[in-house]
Order: sequence, then structure tokens, then C-alpha cells
Amino acid sequence: MPRGDKVFLLDGWELEIVYIWQNASFGSWRPQRLDDLPHRKIGRQREDTDNRKGRPMSVATNLKSDPWATSAVEGTLQFAERSTEKPYAHVGPPPEGVEPIRSDIRSLTVRVENARPFADQLNLDVEGVALVRRPTAVRDYWDEAQTLALGHPEAAALVREVTGASRVVVFDHTLRRRSEGAADRTTGIPRQPATRVHVDQTVWSGPKRVREIMGEDFQRFGKRAAIINVWRPIAHPARDWPLVVGDARSIDADDLIASDLIFPNRRGEIYLLAHNPRQRWLYVPDLTPDEALLIKCWDSDPDVARFAPHSAFEDATTPPGTPPRQSIEFRTIAFFD
Repeated sequence: MPRGDKVFLLDGWELEIVYIWQNASFGSWRPQRLDDLPHRKIGRQREDTDNRKGRPMSVATNLKSDPWATSAVEGTLQFAERSTEKPYAHVGPPPEGVEPIRSDIRSLTVRVENARPFADQLNLDVEGVALVRRPTAVRDYWDEAQTLALGHPEAAALVREVTGASRVVVFDHTLRRRSEGAADRTTGIPRQPATRVHVDQTVWSGPKRVREIMGEDFQRFGKRAAIINVWRPIAHPARDWPLVVGDARSIDADDLIASDLIFPNRRGEIYLLAHNPRQRWLYVPDLTPDEALLIKCWDSDPDVARFAPHSAFEDATTPPGTPPRQSIEFRTIAFFD
């Protein structure tokens, strides 16, 4: 976290960050320990089997009313309902007599804040998302050879640059092109924008995915590891069904609902998200192909942002005739010495 006094806007409030570890004076604050300061616990997850226990970040917040809140739009997001049965989704045909999906989803309209004015202040280890402007050498992402030869190294270099990681491995990518009325994973057409709020990994599946890719636990490659998505528009700005990301500080541990993702040859786990009025939602309007969003999907360090929920959403301000969204996301593992 950078030195100094930072001020952010949080849903109509001014958020003043006080860095406890510096034990310094900011304004009239002279914190000696976290308990001396007014704060509320923020959704962080412990590395244990009881992932419903929250833990606070090592920052305290001083909220002050701010009439100059940033602009926002209304967006309808798909949230999961809590249930006694664990949700799941089969990727591919399920066994005979088994429903392909089990989850209770409801749509709710939320305030989605325009993060463009303060995008340069977003931090992967704080909000769980960062915006980077970086042109690409890839001329056509639908050309697999170009994407593998140029896109993968670019994504790895970008994550190294932003995070300071000692090593970055790109292990997957997904191309999407929205087709009106099409369901995701329909045979013969590209993947569709994901419309349920989710996180790609969980406290259990994150380290498991690293083992599957690398063959060994992450500690073999560094003291810390993180799974980070690099998300880019393709061909034109992503004004149609843009990406919305939840500020990781506003997500309580109890909001994250583990859901099995069942493939023919393996079982993964993602988080769906229960709605909570304290959640803060961000988007960057008109994200261009020369820009990329980095999204935290898992981190082995429990003291930083670990999970940033995200989804596509239909922006009602999108002009008629806007070309359907095309995008690519690279999935990476970052290792830290």
C-alpha cells in the first residue's frame, strides 16, 4: 500500500484511509493500535475450513458525508440465495437423472459506480481490481496462434509489472462474443458474457488449481501466490454488457457462497454471491482494447484483498446499435518471493 493519506469515494461517502502499520499522524489521527480506531470488519477469508469467518484488513476507515459522489448507473445483477443445499453446475452433460444446475438466483438492481475518475487509484490488494492502459500487439485474438504467441506473454508481463510478482504463469484464456438470446456454452458459438455474480476460485479451489497446473503446492514456487484474471475488450470498447466488479473491502465473508463446478474430468469450486446492501459495485465505462482490468480471484495472503466478485451487466445507458461486446480473459498465477 503506498505511503500517505488516501481519500476515496464510497457510495456517496468520503473514505479516509489511515495506515495502521505506519503508526503515523494523519490529520488529527494518531493511531497506536487497530482497536483504538473506529472501524468495521471487512470480508476477508481465513485459510481454514470455516470460510464464513471474516477478518479485518489492517486499515481503519473514517467515513464522512460527501455531496460530490461520483456518477453511477443502475444495473441489474444476479445474486445467489442462501440455501441448505450446496449449489452446483455441470460443465457438459450431467449424469442421467441429474439436473445440470442447482442454484437459487434472483435479480436485484444495484448502484454501479463509475470508477473512471479514480481508476488510477484502484489497487489489486485493496479493492481487488486494477486498471492498466497497455496496447497489445495481438491483431486478432480469434487467431489462436497469435493469442498464444503474443497474448499470453503480454498478460504475464502485465501482471508482473502491476504486482511485482517474481513469476507469472498464464494457464488459460476464454474468448467471448455476445449473441442476442444465446445461452452460455452453446455449441457452435463463442462463450457468452457471464451474467451471475461470481468469483472464479474459492479458499479451497484456489490452491487446488495451482497444484493442478503446477504439479506441486504454491509454496514450492514462492511464499505467496495469487490467481489474477486479465480482462480486455476486443475490437471495440466494451460498452455493451460491460464488466462490473465488487470492491473486495465491501464483501463480507458470509456473502460468498461456495458452488461446485463439475467438469467431465475434474471438480472445481467457485463463489456465487449473496446480496448485501453494504456491497460497493464499480465499472469502467467504455473500456477500450488498449486497456485491461486485472481482477483478483484468489490470494494465499489473508491480509490483502482475496476475492473480487464480478459479472457482466446490462447498462441501460448503452446507445442503440452499439456493437455486441467481445472480450478475452487470461487466467494467471502470480508467485511472490
